Amino acid sequence: MSHDYQEFIAQVKVLTGIDLNLYKEAQMKRRLTSLYEKKGFGSFREFLLGIKADKQLLNEFLDRMTINVSEFYRNGKRWEVLEEKILPRLLQANKSIKVWSAACSTGEEPYTIAMVLSKFLPLSQIKILATDIDDNVLARAKMGVYHDRSLNEVPSSIKAKYFVKQGDYFKVVDQVKNTVTFRKHNLLADPFESGYDLIVCRNVLIYFTEEAKDQLYKKFSQALKPDGVFFVGSTEQIFNPAQFGLETEDTFFYKRLVKAHC
Repeated sequence: MSHDYQEFIAQVKVLTGIDLNLYKEAQMKRRLTSLYEKKGFGSFREFLLGIKADKQLLNEFLDRMTINVSEFYRNGKRWEVLEEKILPRLLQANKSIKVWSAACSTGEEPYTIAMVLSKFLPLSQIKILATDIDDNVLARAKMGVYHDRSLNEVPSSIKAKYFVKQGDYFKVVDQVKNTVTFRKHNLLADPFESGYDLIVCRNVLIYFTEEAKDQLYKKFSQALKPDGVFFVGSTEQIFNPAQFGLETEDTFFYKRLVKAHC
């Protein structure tokens, strides 16, 4: 059984980029065994042949592996503000903009940014950096395949234009996938690039201590161009933005002050 499982892990990594060695073995084996038995398979070897042959089964397996709480266009009203107020201002000053989706998880956020930007620029001109600390979610993000529940807030015109249906799953079209570069990055330990027009980091900072948050707000502010925008999640309002060289442009959107001292 152990050799069977090791072979399964190795093949899954080749197939998807996801490394099951990063999960606790006993727990993962239990989770997978219950899944393959439910699907009528008798061993990891049989299950491997099954997921290689059946895209829907592969997607179900990936869904079970990566606990996905993200979704496209999450908190839709904020994306409307980005589209109607923030991006027109940023694009008035620049023909193209430098964008970073920090702690991007399984990729819904950077792909949403690309879809919103596509109303202003051809997809071929959009370049977004998306980073996360977790190799497995990055591998999943690069595949660009999502359960239909992740698309609940996607406008129907965008869904028709930028997704291809595969059973209960939807695949992001290649033209959108090609706008995003995924990279591993540790927010607390790694340096930040600079000169960004837009940084999006949502629903992540709530997990950090107040000290770590303050440190990150300073780093994010310094990574922005003057007048660049930092877009945070709906539970992450910054109550003292000036301390970090920022000012509120709209709810959950913070603009870097031209003369920022932080």
